[in-house]
Amino acid sequence: MELAPAFKVDENLPVEVAEYLRQAGYDAETVWEEGISGTSDAVLAEVCQIEKRVLLTLDTDFSDIRAYPPEQFFGLVVLRLRRQDKPGVLKVVARLIPFFRVEPIVGRLWIVEEERFRIRAGGSK
Repeated sequence: MELAPAFKVDENLPVEVAEYLRQAGYDAETVWEEGISGTSDAVLAEVCQIEKRVLLTLDTDFSDIRAYPPEQFFGLVVLRLRRQDKPGVLKVVARLIPFFRVEPIVGRLWIVEEERFRIRAGGSK
């Protein structure tokens, strides 16, 4: 059985996303809490790999599988939302959280839109 994922919430998301995840029983921290806001994508990706955390972000650069092969990560969740204000993001995240318990996330790229999400599998980690 796969352990529950731990999350890193990117600075482009409301800090409340981490609180939603914690309330659902997940280990979640923000880049703000870790003091790495403003860091490059490459450094953030490396931190997530070292800490074995799933990155949750609005940064679509992380959906480039050539630059960020899913199999090299503990999970990449990229939100591609038309509405990126706090209420819109939190609504999508609240609907998404239950799927983290039933869908594999390690070694996968999740592309999340308002009404659906797609999962691209890499190799297994």
